Amino acid sequence: MVTARGLWQGAGYEHDIQPYCGFRFPAEIINQAVWLYHCFSLSLREVELTLAARGIVVSYETIHEWRLRFGRRYAKSLKRQRPKRGDKWFLDGLFVRIRGKLHYLWRAVDQHGNALDALVQSRRNTKAAKRFFRKLVKGLCYVPRVIVTDKLGSYSAAKREILPSVEHRQSRCLNNRCEVSHQPTRRRER
Repeated sequence: MVTARGLWQGAGYEHDIQPYCGFRFPAEIINQAVWLYHCFSLSLREVELTLAARGIVVSYETIHEWRLRFGRRYAKSLKRQRPKRGDKWFLDGLFVRIRGKLHYLWRAVDQHGNALDALVQSRRNTKAAKRFFRKLVKGLCYVPRVIVTDKLGSYSAAKREILPSVEHRQSRCLNNRCEVSHQPTRRRER
C-alpha cells in the first residue's frame, strides 16, 4: 500500500497531512481507493465493494469525490515513477484484422521491453512510417542511439528523413524483442 508520505512528497507537499485535512478517513484509505480506481480500471462501485470486503464502509460517491480531488496528483506521481525510455528501439509491425479489414499495427519497444508507442494505419508505406516516427519522437528531449527493424524498406526511407543521425540495424533475427511483444495482441485477436 502506498503511504501518504511517499505519495505527496513527490507531488511537492512538505507535510503528509496537508492535503487530507478535514477528511473522516485516514490518508492510507483514501490513497488505497484512488489507487484501486486508477491502476486497475475498476468502477467506483467495484472499489466500494473491495473496500467493504476489507471492513471499510464508504460510498461510491465519496470515492468519486476523492478521485476528483486527488486523482490528478496521484496520476502525476505514478507517471514520474515510470521507467525512462531506453536508447535502443526495436520497431516492427503486424497485420491486424479490424471489422473485417486488414490494418497495419506499427509498434515500438525499447531494450528493456517497455512498449514505447503503437499506431494503427490502413497502409504500410513510407508516408505511414514517417508518421509513426514523428509520433515516437514527439515530446522527447533525445533521439535513440540505435533503431532495430526488419528489412521493410519504409523504415529506411522514414529514418533517412526524420532521424538521419541514428544508427539503423536491419535484421530478421535482431528484432525478436519486438516480435515477442506482439504475442498478447495476437491472443486478443484470436
